[in-house]
Amino acid sequence: MGKRDDLIARYADDLRNKCGLEPDMDLLTRVTIGCGPAIYNADAATVAAGQPGEIETVKNNFLVKKLGLADSPALTDAINQVLETYGRAERNKYRAVVYYMLTKHFGRESIYG
Repeated sequence: MGKRDDLIARYADDLRNKCGLEPDMDLLTRVTIGCGPAIYNADAATVAAGQPGEIETVKNNFLVKKLGLADSPALTDAINQVLETYGRAERNKYRAVVYYMLTKHFGRESIYG
């Protein structure tokens, strides 16, 4: 297995054990690939949930630009809901896992079709 496959396995483990979700491995793989080289950078690979600017980045760069959703308070609410599911105390909230859960939350899996 390559490094990306190892990361996808780690993300699937987080979804199962930290979020209580059974991942759709095909979608998780596509979301991970969609994150690009950021998954290999320790800082960029995680979402700094405690920083308001990071929440705005997820909202603007992923939900609005990538998923094509209209900017509204519902987007911030969804991000907060996903972060609660992941666990606020969890130190490493992987970007690919957060993006996967947001994609499922909004039913936008077709973006990765």
